[in-house]
Amino acid sequence: MANIVAIVGRPNVGKSTLFNRLVQERKAIVDEMAGVTRDRHYGKSEWTGHFFTVIDTGGYVRGSDDVFEDEIRKQVMLAVDEADVILFVVDVTTGLTDLDEEVARMLRKSKKKVLLVANKVDHAGRGFENAEFYKLGLGEIFNISAISGSGTGELLDEVVSDFPQEEPEQDDLPKIAIVGQPNVGKSSLLNTLLGMERTIVTPMAGTTRDTIHTRYKGFGFDFYLIDTAGLRRKGKVKEDIEFYSVMRTIRAIEDSDVCILMIDATQGLSAQDINIYGLAERNKKGIVLLVNKWDLIEGKEKSMKLIEEEIREKLAPFNDVPIIFTSVLKKQRIHKALETALEVYQNRKQRISTSTLNKVMLAVIEHYPPPSTKGKSIKIKYITQLPGGNPHFAFFCNLPQYIRDPYRRYLENQLRSHFNFTGVPISLHFRAKSD
Repeated sequence: MANIVAIVGRPNVGKSTLFNRLVQERKAIVDEMAGVTRDRHYGKSEWTGHFFTVIDTGGYVRGSDDVFEDEIRKQVMLAVDEADVILFVVDVTTGLTDLDEEVARMLRKSKKKVLLVANKVDHAGRGFENAEFYKLGLGEIFNISAISGSGTGELLDEVVSDFPQEEPEQDDLPKIAIVGQPNVGKSSLLNTLLGMERTIVTPMAGTTRDTIHTRYKGFGFDFYLIDTAGLRRKGKVKEDIEFYSVMRTIRAIEDSDVCILMIDATQGLSAQDINIYGLAERNKKGIVLLVNKWDLIEGKEKSMKLIEEEIREKLAPFNDVPIIFTSVLKKQRIHKALETALEVYQNRKQRISTSTLNKVMLAVIEHYPPPSTKGKSIKIKYITQLPGGNPHFAFFCNLPQYIRDPYRRYLENQLRSHFNFTGVPISLHFRAKSD
């Protein structure tokens, strides 16, 4: 059973900095602007042989017109529901506030193990500035500096004191990233799959800023879902925070096995969608294209085939990808999207024996050999699949420098027609082999 630690508190007390310290990487977005962290954000941590999950929550806020504040409050409540230990972070530089007292009231009702953490104790003189926080009635106060790490050892000793010692989970489950422009339905898809409000969903573009990793188990599936911030064109990235979100999305694509690229059926395939598609292709990730909001299109039966042809034409030359028309709102073909993503994952993992490759592909090459160049005959003699996480094939021949792009595409198409690589970019390498 996983041990879960939630970090809560009002905005701008250093929760995300503490989160980054505990998971030992800059995973959560840290910004001077209050309220930056909106969704629950997960990371793995270890202390003295105890492994646990850390949740970084949005600030617990009240009394504002900010559209997100009610949502952030819900996120904190959800994190508290999940957690075994709660780290309630306060700021010694600003002292006790009404918001701190409100958070404390909520936590006292939770019946969970709550550790009161006084942050920004950056020098010894501040160590005595925590006295007023005893009024919260939460017992011992742990003085720390999340930026320098001072005091976090003692805090972690107490965090793990009731945890059983266990080995970290070792798994090679598929990692599926949900990517696409803002407001195409990515978070709604994740929430529909999970049957719970894992991420905030509002009609405002750019709501999801951090990537959210969630293990999905159900209906015979078992894999990780990665919900990413919507990618924007560079010209629209106005805040520093949006830049971090784009970078995080890029990293999510890099770390995934398969990308579910969602586009808006009412908008069609845009240049930005093609940019995201190209990013996944360049990273050699499996790709499934979801045309979402299909319920809003009139004359669907007549237009589906036409729209699919138009999409494939825009995606060329690599357009051997599954295209699924979905409505997350109506829960149409969502199960099919997951099944297809896992099929693409298996396609990407498959290894073809050298004997099978040579039997099939040498016959193909004999039927249509490479065109002669500068009066020289090109002979491909041997093919093998190279090791690695995605399909790479080496073709050994006498004059690799004379293989032209049209023939490369012919060989790739033949590989695709004889072996199932739907949804998977493949790489061909031509290497010298003398007689």
